[in-house]
Amino acid sequence: MPILMRLITSIFSILLLTSPGFAPIGARSVRTGVEAKPALWMVKDSDTTIYLFGTIHVLKPDVRWFHGPVKTAFDKSDTLVLEVVTSDKQAVARATARLAIDPDGPPLSQKLDPALRARYLKTLGDVGLSREQMEPFYPWFAAVSLSMAPLQKLGYSPDAGVEDVLKTAAGTSGKQVVALETVEGQLGFFAGLPEKTQIAFLSSTIDDVAKVKTEIARMVSEWAAGRPEVLADEMNDSLKDMPEVANALLYQRNRNWAEWVAKRMKQPGTVFLAVGAGHLAGKGSLLEDLKARGFTIKRVE
Repeated sequence: MPILMRLITSIFSILLLTSPGFAPIGARSVRTGVEAKPALWMVKDSDTTIYLFGTIHVLKPDVRWFHGPVKTAFDKSDTLVLEVVTSDKQAVARATARLAIDPDGPPLSQKLDPALRARYLKTLGDVGLSREQMEPFYPWFAAVSLSMAPLQKLGYSPDAGVEDVLKTAAGTSGKQVVALETVEGQLGFFAGLPEKTQIAFLSSTIDDVAKVKTEIARMVSEWAAGRPEVLADEMNDSLKDMPEVANALLYQRNRNWAEWVAKRMKQPGTVFLAVGAGHLAGKGSLLEDLKARGFTIKRVE
């Protein structure tokens, strides 16, 4: 599975607010369409239950997933936990400017060797982004922007993504909403990568852009069918040649979240925790880390 598909299931949802590849599409349309039954797990003891749900950050508006066991688990929960929570887009923009813009370095295109530069500039044109628009940024942000840009043209939107639906439902029902990470923390995972690794990340993303239509359709199909194992095998393969990216994007965050879950299990209550689906399957996943801590994970059928 191309690395950009890994991004859609594990990338920081906050980046969807900052990427020039996405613009608001207005009110979410509600239609009956694809019937999805994504995977849901839980860990519990005598007085605490935490549901674990893997999200897709962008979906088409006609994918119906908020029903059945997922909706029941959400309704039972007192608290919704997401990767990040923010309603201040200006604060997000300021954090992005601070961490994604290179104030002292050369323009982005000049950081690339001639062959990669040519591929990069062609891909920018293919997805509708300009060279001038991207020149101030670090390579990691260009990679994210190239990953996101084709999706809106294909009908995918964060407005229809799982997080937006859950936040709206939590607001309506008066649930507490908690974030696992901060905006700066999420952006910092990428910003902290060495430039050489960021450029390799950008190169890999460029290779994947042409495959996005087929790959995201297949990925959403596997997610909707509740087959996390298939996703895990393909996703792990996509990052095997970039261990620094894999650790920053996935494994360290999974370990952090496992620690959060372990602490939260000491408090009574019911929690609905929703993070990118790429974190909940395969080697080094959040579920694997929790099992290593002695927790029993049950799939909710």
